[in-house]
Amino acid sequence: MKLKPLADRVVLKQLQAEEKTKSGLFIATSAQEKPEMYEVIEVGPGGMVDGKEVAMCVKKGDKVLVGKYTGTNVKVEEQEYSIVRQGDILAIVED
Repeated sequence: MKLKPLADRVVLKQLQAEEKTKSGLFIATSAQEKPEMYEVIEVGPGGMVDGKEVAMCVKKGDKVLVGKYTGTNVKVEEQEYSIVRQGDILAIVED
């Protein structure tokens, strides 16, 4: 099954939490904080949203930051995804 977002929505996959500190100590799984960084999996076509033209600024493969309680979480074939509006994305992370 494949998710295809509509309008200005974006499908995101959460990136893995850090398992070690910078000094090399391992962090217990229960103590790891979920990162707010995601990878863009699919991007909607944009178009007219609420009477305004929306151009999509993100693309598949981008790494982005979103707020903690943003979007709708779904599970497809044992994989968890978040679906958010493009306006809920705070920043694109560039390496």
